[in-house]
Amino acid sequence: MSKSILQPDMTKRERKCYLTGETGNLHKHHIYPGSNRAISDKHGFWVWLVERLHNGNDPAAVHNNPNDGYDLLLKQQCQRAYEEQGHSREAFMKLIGRSYL
Repeated sequence: MSKSILQPDMTKRERKCYLTGETGNLHKHHIYPGSNRAISDKHGFWVWLVERLHNGNDPAAVHNNPNDGYDLLLKQQCQRAYEEQGHSREAFMKLIGRSYL
């Protein structure tokens, strides 16, 4: 598993929710799921989220709002971070299949 592109300096002891900063009940969220899950693992396209914002009952949870709200925000921030590392938008689109920007 590679380091998260959005939380690169986080150690196991320092894990916290990317959105809230909370440290308990964390889930690893693959930003690009489904057929892109392995790509997300390989390239660090994932973050730690508290359970309620991952797949919990919170209406804002990323899995309750595909391509909207926090889910879209994470996809956009992740793509920006990847491109800021010197990768082209075309390279991103080859990996994920589309652009979120």
